[in-house]
Amino acid sequence: MTRLFLTLGCILSLTVSIHAEDQTNTAVIPAPACEKDFYNWPERHAAVCETIRQKPVEMVFIGDSITHLWGGDPKPNRQSGDRVWQEFYAHRQAVNMGFGWDRTQQALWRLQNGEMEGITPRVAVVLIGTNNLVGHAVRENTNTEIVAGITAVCHTIRQKSPQTRVLLLGLLSRGADPANPHRRRIREINSELARLDGQTGVTYLDIGPRFLDADGKFLTGVAPDHLHLSEAGYRIWAEAMEPTLIKLLEPQPAAQ
Repeated sequence: MTRLFLTLGCILSLTVSIHAEDQTNTAVIPAPACEKDFYNWPERHAAVCETIRQKPVEMVFIGDSITHLWGGDPKPNRQSGDRVWQEFYAHRQAVNMGFGWDRTQQALWRLQNGEMEGITPRVAVVLIGTNNLVGHAVRENTNTEIVAGITAVCHTIRQKSPQTRVLLLGLLSRGADPANPHRRRIREINSELARLDGQTGVTYLDIGPRFLDADGKFLTGVAPDHLHLSEAGYRIWAEAMEPTLIKLLEPQPAAQ
């Protein structure tokens, strides 16, 4: 059943990509996973839905493998930064909604299929879109399409829970070489995402430079494959985000 679920998702995404590539932005069309990765996607989706039913939720982290591998609840079968997660977020009733290989379209599908049902978290941290830069089971997206997909994720969160404040993170750098073409695209995408800062319920924050040295290379040990983070990398993320997060977690003033 799981294999059929994933296969149908791939067929749907590929059909959209092949027949409507010029007309349709696949980044904004909700779709289940079609990439095979280090975990079972439908099982993790079910685990997230069960987690939010079983515990109070003050924070959610929505993203791809970079978020997934941080740790937290629901427990992943692989993690790199759970000690940092426990230190910063366990007491804040946070749920990890990061899924390896997810693109914006998978995040949208999950948000519309149970992962925001019955909860009103104070803050949703969003880091999604880097996988839309590359083609694999589906085509890669243009910068404009990716920005639209990320924007749709933010808007969907607010539609599901208008009280939730969205902390939108700029895409992190990828690739060892500062001249990697992905680096330029990420800068362009982040420049557009910054325009969302201050829109209804959205705060934009770019922590990417914190992982790089003056030459644009990753600091030693923070991203072993120049994409995914080590425990040291997750600590940089948490510490860079903390001042903004504290402000967003403050109680909102009562409506007059």
